[in-house]
Amino acid sequence: MHKGIEIRRAHFPGRAPIDAYGNGGFRFADMSHRGSLLCLPSGIHGWDAGSDTVLDELLFEKVFKEASDIDVLLVGTGLEIRLLPKPLKARLRALSITSDPMSTGAAVRTYNVMLAESRAVAAALIAV
Repeated sequence: MHKGIEIRRAHFPGRAPIDAYGNGGFRFADMSHRGSLLCLPSGIHGWDAGSDTVLDELLFEKVFKEASDIDVLLVGTGLEIRLLPKPLKARLRALSITSDPMSTGAAVRTYNVMLAESRAVAAALIAV
């Protein structure tokens, strides 16, 4: 029996470069996504973060779960660069992850280069 439309959490099961960003979302793998993204080794996930969201440890749980496959986490903080809170940086460092906050545009460009180099990179990208 037909159950109607099923709404699922956004997830692309693979790694892909970001083709475009702006207008509140991203384009990648011939698809578009409205909102923020976590680009992890397991795939690209929708992320509940915005320019006014507090960047706390709870927001990065998926990153922590995949820490063994991540060397560098690029954090695109929107149009303005925001520093990561000390507890978050300390937890990432304890997991041997180097974190680098930057504008979302810079994070997208850097992510694409590092991904093309087959580096163990992840990105947390706040939509602009």
